[in-house]
Amino acid sequence: MSENVNQPEDPEANRRLDDDKPHDQCGVFGVYGHPEAAKITYLGLHSLQHRGQESAGICTMDNGRLFNHKRMGLVADIFNEDAFKELPGRVAIGHVRYSTTGSSQLRNAQPIAVEYARGSIAIAHNGNLVNARRIRDELEARGSIFVSTVDSEVIVHLLARSTNHTMIEGVIESLKQVRGAYSLLMLSDDGMIGVRDPQGFRPLCLGKLGDAWVLASETCAFDIVDAKYIRDVEPGEIVLINENGLVSIKPFEKTAHSMCIFEYIYFARPDSRIYNTSVQKVRKRLGAILAQEAYVPADVVVPVPDSSNMAATGFSEESKVPYELGLIRNHYIGRTFIEPDQTIRDFGARLKYNPVRESLEGKRVILVDDSIVRGTTMRKIVKMIRNVGAKEVHLRITSPPIISPCFYGMDFPSRKELIAATHSLEEIQTYLRVDSLAYLSVEGMMKAVEGTPQGHCTACFTAKYPVPFDEETEKYSLEAAKC
Repeated sequence: MSENVNQPEDPEANRRLDDDKPHDQCGVFGVYGHPEAAKITYLGLHSLQHRGQESAGICTMDNGRLFNHKRMGLVADIFNEDAFKELPGRVAIGHVRYSTTGSSQLRNAQPIAVEYARGSIAIAHNGNLVNARRIRDELEARGSIFVSTVDSEVIVHLLARSTNHTMIEGVIESLKQVRGAYSLLMLSDDGMIGVRDPQGFRPLCLGKLGDAWVLASETCAFDIVDAKYIRDVEPGEIVLINENGLVSIKPFEKTAHSMCIFEYIYFARPDSRIYNTSVQKVRKRLGAILAQEAYVPADVVVPVPDSSNMAATGFSEESKVPYELGLIRNHYIGRTFIEPDQTIRDFGARLKYNPVRESLEGKRVILVDDSIVRGTTMRKIVKMIRNVGAKEVHLRITSPPIISPCFYGMDFPSRKELIAATHSLEEIQTYLRVDSLAYLSVEGMMKAVEGTPQGHCTACFTAKYPVPFDEETEKYSLEAAKC
C-alpha cells in the first residue's frame, strides 16, 4: 500500500469564521470502472467541499494494491498532477472532512486504508457511531492498536477480526455490531462497496457515468462529472460493485427511518437532490411557511448568504415583500487569516459579510437565516445592518430553535452552548438586538417536507433521539464528533 501523507500538522490552521453554524462531518464520493477514477473523484469531492474543509483524501486500487493520498486543507490545494500519478487504477473512493478546533489532525483524515491478513481495505465514512467507545475499549483490551481517534476505525478493526470467508459477509457482521449513523464507501479486492445505515441518517446516492458506477453524498457531485443520478442507496442497503455489475443486499432488520432533516435546511447544496427530493424546493417551502407563520410589515427581505438564499426567496414570494441581496458574502477567505488585535471590531464577521447600504439604509428589514447555534455571528451581522442605517431589523429563522446536540454526524456544540437551549425567545431577541425574532415551528418544518420520503430525525429540535445511548456513549460521541 502506498500512502502519501507527508505534511506537517498545523493546529492553528483550523480557525474558522463560520463557527456559529452547525457543521456536517464529511462527504464521500466513489467511482468504479473509469480510466481516470482519481480525477473523477477529485472533481466529485470539489463539489462536496461544503461538507468538509479540514482535510481531504483519495484512495485508489490497482492490481489489488491500495494507493492513498490525503492531506489537510481544501481539495484544490491537495491534489495536482504529481498526486494523480500516484493514484492509478479504475476504482477510487474519496472523502472531505470537517472537524472542530484542536482535533484537526492528519492522522484522522480519510480514507482509512490498511492491509491485513486477507487483503487490503479502504473506508470513507460520513456519520457518527454512538457505541464506538465501548467497541473500541473491547478491541483494545484484546490487543487492537488504533492509529486515529475517529470512530470509523472501529469498523476496520471489526472487519479485520471477522472470520467470514467473504468481504460482504464480514461487512455485514461488523456493521451489525455498530449503532448510529453511517454512509460508507469501501474498497477491497471484492470491488467497491456502498452502505447506508438502517435508519438512513445520512444521504448516499447512486449514479452512472457511461459504463462506470458512481456513489456520492449528494447529486451535485454527479453534475460536475456529467454522471446520471439513478437512485438513492436505501436505508439498510449494501451495494457491491465490481466487474460483474451491481449487487444489492439488504441484510439488516427493517426499522423506522430517521433521515437528517438538517440536510434540507442547511447542509446540502440547493442544486442537490437529497432523499430523492430537490433541496431548493424544500428550502423555498420552509421560507414560505415561515412567512405564513411570522409575517411582519417590512420593506425588504434579505437572506444571510448563501444557505438562506432560497428560503428568503420563498419568504419574499409568500409575503410579497421585495427580495434584496443586502449582504454580500466573501467566498475567498481560506482556512486562516491574520486578524488585527484591536483595530477593527467584529473583524471575523466583516471578513465574511459586507452589508449593501443602498439595499438597507432607511429600510425595515426582514433578515432570513436558516439556523442559530450560539448567536454570536448573528449579533454581529445585525449590528452591521444597523450601522448602515436600517430602520428596523426583524429576524426570521427557517428552522425551529436548536435545543439539543446531535450524535449522528453533525457537529453541534454541547447543550449549554446552544443559545435556544438556555435562553428564552425574548432573551435571545434582546441579545441579538433585533426588533422581532421568530423561528419556524416544528409543525411548519414537517409541513415543508411533506411529500418527501417519510421518517426524519429531528433530535436537535425536539431532543427525541431515534437511536439511544448511555451517558458514557454520549460523552464519547461528543468527543468523536470533534475528531
